[in-house]
Amino acid sequence: MRSQRSLGFVAALGVITCICAFHTTAAIDIPLEVLGHVNIEQLPTITAQSPSSLIAFPFDESFPMTCEAKGNPEPEFRWTKNGQEFDPFLDPRLMKEEDSGTFVIPNNGNLTVYQGIYRCYASNRLGTAISKEIEFIVPHVPKFPKETLDPVEVEEGQAFVLQCNPPQGIPPLQIYWMTISLQHIEQDERVSMGLNGDLYFSHAVEKDSRRDYCCFAAFPRIRTIVQKTAMSVIVKTKKTDMSPETANAILQRRPSLLMPSGVKTETLLVKGEDLKLECIAEGFPTPQVEWVKMGHQLPSKAKVENHGKLLIVPRVEQEDSGKYMCKAKNTLGEAVHYFPVTVEEPPEWVSEPESQLSMIGSNVLIKCSASGTPQPIITWRMNGVPLQEAPAANRKVLDDTVLLRNAQSSDSAVYQCEASNRHGTLLSNANIMIMNVPPMVLTSEGEEYSAVDGKAVLMHCKVFSSPPSMITWSKDDSSESVEGPRVTVHDNGSLEIYRVEKEDAGQYTCLAKNTEGSAAIDATLNVKDPTRIAVPPENLQILKGTTAELSCLAEYDKSFSNDFELLWEKDDMEISLNYTENSRYFVEDGILQIINVSHGDQGVYTCVARTPVDQDTASALLMVQDVPDAPEYLVLSEHKSKSVKLKWIPGDDHNSTTTEFIIEYEESQWEPGNWKELLRVPGNHNSAVLKLHGHVDYCFRVSGVNTLGRGPSSKPTERYKTQPAAPDKNPENIKIEGRLPHEMDINWEPLLPIEHNGPGLEYKVSYKRQDVEEDWKEHMVKRHSFLVKNTPTFVPYEIKIQARNHQGWGPEPKIVIGYSGEDIPSAAPDDVAVEVMNSSVVKVSWTRVHKDKLHGHLGGYRISWWRLRSLVNSKKSHGDKHTLTFPGDRNHAVILGLTPFSEYSLIVMTFNGRGNGPGSHPVNFKTPEGVPEKNPVFRVAEVQKHSVSLVWDPPLEPNGILTGYLLEYQLVNDTEEVGPLQTVDISNPDTTKWILRDLEPVSKYKFYLRSCTTMGCGPVVSEESITTLETTSILASTVGLRKSASPSPPSTPRSPVTKPTRSTIVPVLLNVSSAVSDRFANISWISGGEHTEFYIAYMKKREGLWKISEALNTSKTFHIIDGLEPGTEYTVRLIPNSRVDNSSVFEDVISTRSAGLAREGGGISTQGWFIGLMCAIALLTLIVLIACFVNRNKGGKYSVKEKEDLHPDVESQGMNDDTFCEYSDNDEKPLKGSQHSLSREIKAGDSGDSLVDYGDEDVQFNEDGSFIGEYAGRKEKRVSAEIKATVQTPA
Repeated sequence: MRSQRSLGFVAALGVITCICAFHTTAAIDIPLEVLGHVNIEQLPTITAQSPSSLIAFPFDESFPMTCEAKGNPEPEFRWTKNGQEFDPFLDPRLMKEEDSGTFVIPNNGNLTVYQGIYRCYASNRLGTAISKEIEFIVPHVPKFPKETLDPVEVEEGQAFVLQCNPPQGIPPLQIYWMTISLQHIEQDERVSMGLNGDLYFSHAVEKDSRRDYCCFAAFPRIRTIVQKTAMSVIVKTKKTDMSPETANAILQRRPSLLMPSGVKTETLLVKGEDLKLECIAEGFPTPQVEWVKMGHQLPSKAKVENHGKLLIVPRVEQEDSGKYMCKAKNTLGEAVHYFPVTVEEPPEWVSEPESQLSMIGSNVLIKCSASGTPQPIITWRMNGVPLQEAPAANRKVLDDTVLLRNAQSSDSAVYQCEASNRHGTLLSNANIMIMNVPPMVLTSEGEEYSAVDGKAVLMHCKVFSSPPSMITWSKDDSSESVEGPRVTVHDNGSLEIYRVEKEDAGQYTCLAKNTEGSAAIDATLNVKDPTRIAVPPENLQILKGTTAELSCLAEYDKSFSNDFELLWEKDDMEISLNYTENSRYFVEDGILQIINVSHGDQGVYTCVARTPVDQDTASALLMVQDVPDAPEYLVLSEHKSKSVKLKWIPGDDHNSTTTEFIIEYEESQWEPGNWKELLRVPGNHNSAVLKLHGHVDYCFRVSGVNTLGRGPSSKPTERYKTQPAAPDKNPENIKIEGRLPHEMDINWEPLLPIEHNGPGLEYKVSYKRQDVEEDWKEHMVKRHSFLVKNTPTFVPYEIKIQARNHQGWGPEPKIVIGYSGEDIPSAAPDDVAVEVMNSSVVKVSWTRVHKDKLHGHLGGYRISWWRLRSLVNSKKSHGDKHTLTFPGDRNHAVILGLTPFSEYSLIVMTFNGRGNGPGSHPVNFKTPEGVPEKNPVFRVAEVQKHSVSLVWDPPLEPNGILTGYLLEYQLVNDTEEVGPLQTVDISNPDTTKWILRDLEPVSKYKFYLRSCTTMGCGPVVSEESITTLETTSILASTVGLRKSASPSPPSTPRSPVTKPTRSTIVPVLLNVSSAVSDRFANISWISGGEHTEFYIAYMKKREGLWKISEALNTSKTFHIIDGLEPGTEYTVRLIPNSRVDNSSVFEDVISTRSAGLAREGGGISTQGWFIGLMCAIALLTLIVLIACFVNRNKGGKYSVKEKEDLHPDVESQGMNDDTFCEYSDNDEKPLKGSQHSLSREIKAGDSGDSLVDYGDEDVQFNEDGSFIGEYAGRKEKRVSAEIKATVQTPA
């Protein structure tokens, strides 16, 4: 680092110049850095002083006369009062401060001795600075003089004036005219107060007589109000000496001016003051006052007050000068007064003298000039002494300039320039310092500057010297100065480099040199990468109450890693992040989150990326969207009898354009408090004309709608009540009905209460027949229906209904056509004929009934038919009656769904609104043969190794003469492949059993059966069965049979049938049965052969999703399906493998009970000892079942000990019988295809004792599938349990 170099220093006494005005003082200060090296004397400078007026308000404690100054040596102070020397230290009442010119006048004792004009002088041996003049004013307490005022007597119609004459005091002065009780005297065009405080009456009237006219004068600055003695006014009227016709008649007269007097008033103002011109006139009628500016228009800022009598032009300028005129006029004439107005200006600086630092031997110019009206006078002083009293050979005054030739140190002084006219004075102090000083570089040595690539940098070199130094900059110890288009050396010595480049980095030297010496310092410049916002935030529109996110990512010079900061501002104010519970602003990874956005969050958000040397900003606009605010300032105008105009100011639309306004009304009579929509107007409207009803007390409100929804409603308007009026409309929706043949019931939709338009609403019902000439019949009713009696049946009428209230009739009503009451038709259709289309469809035709016989509006035709008998046998069996309705006017219809080969009878009738007419003569017809229905029974009766015995029942409806049956069968297996279809044609219709032989053993076959007539064969019914391995006959009923899902046989075989292998062997099960609760099903069986595996699949009906159990063995005798839904139908299949296909052993549909039918569990059934006991009983039961299986031809039932014997539990014995549900055949039944031999042997009387229903909470089964639980018999029967067992019975 290079140390500061100095080539010498001349110690000289210098004077710092000071620039002074009324309120400011400025000076050239010797920098503190210089004073730290050498003591340089300075001229005094006033730094603080009191205002030009200092008023001694009585409520202030003290009054400081301030005078502070600086200089070297320290200045000494002295004061003058009214131009005479004044020493505050000689007065013990005054408080003084050390090293200060300030003294304080305390508010005690007599202050008037201190009243006067003061000036402060601050001096040292170099010169003197002076303050402006300070006037200390001691206000006296204003008072009205004590006086006795005679009453003012005035003739009625004459003008008079009540004078106030307020006392003098500290302005501003405020005057009020009031009564003794402090009630303001009412002022208007006739009575008004002038600027001088007097109260003027244009003409007197009787009510002006009173005894307490009081003038109050208020002086707010001294907080004082004084009252003048009350004045009395007596107005003499002419009632006593004039006839009543002329009494109180005031004689009319031309206007004349009470104030001001004469023809014109010269007015002089100072620029910036308010111009107030007043004209108060008297006369009758009361004169009106007008104002004009001669040759010009009144200034735009002019305003008229005091009922036109006062013209005010605020803050007058030169252009407001001119000639003004007031004109007071009434019907008899006019009076005028002229006001020539002149605007002058106080002094203003044009060129204020400036403080200067000059070198010895130079010429010094001190310039001082001011403007004003009139032109200010310039007065010069040096150190407070007029120049003419301190002459100097090298000083000369040239107009507004002081010239110092070959200035020397002795010429250093404080020069005062004072500019004054009659409107004010300006004072300025200029410190003139003459001295020589070698350069002193005040900027620190070795400063380091960081600049941003592409931006400007400023390196400082502050120098103090006299004469001024020449400053040059060089780089890296080069002798050449730094120059170029990007480089500037400023007058203060600073070096500025524009568009800095990386090559500009290095060490720079500043060299300051003048005639007295030189000095230099070094500085270092570092160039950094610029800070740049790479991802700026984007404008965002967001809904109120949601979370807004603004992202901002920046790049910066890596050397500032510890000094880089990313800030967020809202509307140029930094966002404070305190991360408290109530804070809604969060910043993380450059993302600003605003939680629960409100309207106040809308604005411009600025991301600020900042390093110590530069920053970059990017802004985005956040717009908060919401429903519109409520409209404001609702105003009703253009009031008419049935309309009013409503205006409003729309509320803030919150950045979503208002699409429409909804206007609602509320009325106070019919539905008070209930707001109803009246009108919708587009969103760009702010007014609407509302059509109203009469005699309604309305109130209105408005709400705005935008894309976000409907905003809140405005405050209601004031109420607006419309006048009563005649109705605007007549009833609508008139309905004419005839409930009886000779009546006509007229109904209509009554007018809403708000549509009455006034009291006394009633309706005039008018009607007459349309088909004959007759007069209108009229009736007045108050309800909204009317019954016309004794009318012909179903004739047309013209009807009209008109509304009326006390205000008059509604508009002319429209005529509607209606019919009187209907009667049932009196004739039946003729020429009824039946055309047979096929075995189940016929076409019926007829001749239409004539309209005269309808007696009403034609509803249509009805056909009723019934089956007399089947043609298969001659026995008559009258079937159910069927009816079809065919609306409208028609003469034929088609009947579907008849039973073939039957005899039918039918009739045709017409109908209207009253009912059916008579039926036609019955017509009999016969349907031809059709194909038979499906056989109701088709099953496998017996299965052997090579044969199957099939049995069936004839169709219930053969639909003709049976000619035989078509029996088909084919071999099927577990795949989709099937064997060839074999056909057996059975020509004997009486055959109901058939044995198929030469079948493959242990193979699955599917059988198809159809019944046939001469018309063809009917729908197919199918069954499946598996031939056995042994030759022993097994009843087919023990094998589960299911109905085919596809009733039609395949048309062609898909592949040859192979002999089944061991894996395709299907288990043989006996006595398959189910026991169903609300959530459980117990499927039980007895194995009919070798133990093999199979599966149970079940599916909620119509759902299509099968659920399959784990592998089961036929040695097990039961399986429980749990998790079922109460009151639901399920399809259950036993299948030989784990996939659901056509190879099921059996299929059935079961239904679970509703949840309410299953009793809640509880009691002893959940006790361990009881369960163990019941398990033992179940084991014994299993042994019995095995014995039954061995002895197939035997059966029986086995009793179980009564529940009371098993467990004499007091609680269970005390339960009511109705706690349990009785056994139903639906709860325990053999599945289709199972034997019923045992059930046939059980007597009817024993069927009442059964296993009790079981619930879904305490249901338990023993290992053999038998039920364990609480049970009870029917009332008056012993509690018992029976176990049903079924065994195979030979056919």
